[in-house]
Amino acid sequence: MTANPRWTHRPPGSNWGDFGPDDQSGRLNLITPDKVRQAVAEVQAGLTFCLSLPLDLPGGNLLNPRRHPPVLRPTLRDGKPNLNYRLVADNPRHSDVICDDLVLMHLQYSTQWDSLAHVGQLFDADGDGVPEPRYYNGYRPQVDIFGPLDGADAGVPPAGGSWKSTSRAKALGIERMAERGVQGRGVMIDLQAHCGSGRTVIGHERLMAILAADGVTVESGDMVCLHTGFAQALIDMQGEPDAQRLASTGAVLDGRDAKLLQWITDSGLSVLIADNYAVESHPATGEPEGCCATLPLHEHCLFKQGIHLGELWHLTPLAEWLRAHGRRRFLLTAPPLRLPGAVGSPVTPVATV
Repeated sequence: MTANPRWTHRPPGSNWGDFGPDDQSGRLNLITPDKVRQAVAEVQAGLTFCLSLPLDLPGGNLLNPRRHPPVLRPTLRDGKPNLNYRLVADNPRHSDVICDDLVLMHLQYSTQWDSLAHVGQLFDADGDGVPEPRYYNGYRPQVDIFGPLDGADAGVPPAGGSWKSTSRAKALGIERMAERGVQGRGVMIDLQAHCGSGRTVIGHERLMAILAADGVTVESGDMVCLHTGFAQALIDMQGEPDAQRLASTGAVLDGRDAKLLQWITDSGLSVLIADNYAVESHPATGEPEGCCATLPLHEHCLFKQGIHLGELWHLTPLAEWLRAHGRRRFLLTAPPLRLPGAVGSPVTPVATV
């Protein structure tokens, strides 16, 4: 740990400063060149798996009322929609037909990465006795991570409104993750194979039993994937999610389990990925102890440990192939969009086995 200009005290159980006073990558630092070589060595069959849902799933805004499916529109060309557009319409000798479009997208609607600017906490980082908002490694709102103070400058602009950026993470933005390439050794933990497709809250004891049963070992720098079957259920619903069915589908981690959070710390995993909505039980089980975290695993990973979270990945085909072939590890390539200032990003991960 080195001296840091943004804090004099770091949260208990955090690694703030361990990767340098200005670190913005967190435990991605554990994906070293040796780790990448280990990942490449896992490629034996030469098969690839797309781990992204179609980005218009889950469909609607049932999972999160603030997030909506992407909207595709053609760009405008000479006052006309630039889709199936003939460049020279009045001359049959000119054969060019053009399509060009834009997208309005909620960046964390579907298969996604959370940046380290996604979740912060109130914490007395300067020791003056007053808890103040902080993010990983002490980065601060309106100093490092900027956003509007008026609701009129948030959400989709009204008709005739200004289409301009009104927020920007100058620190901890998703582009910091993209710059690292995000390629390493994936490790599959197949919760569905042991817990079935129903809703099960997984604590430390159950997780350790599953790891032991499948002979799974998580080492420093590994990219851990949790297969629950939730994303496959979304695909089966074909864009019309059923609230009751989803509420009873798929295993989730118990973010209140202190031993589980300590295992995440001690394991050395670099990122934590799941095919469900929030990785952990949401809302969290039980009452908070010592903090008011709504999503305690998010607090532990994003705020304390600098562990990026992946959500709503489509893991079922890969998990089934790995189990059928007695394997648990693979090469995982999963950079987010290099979109400066964003706090989350869609991702199209690729697993190679």
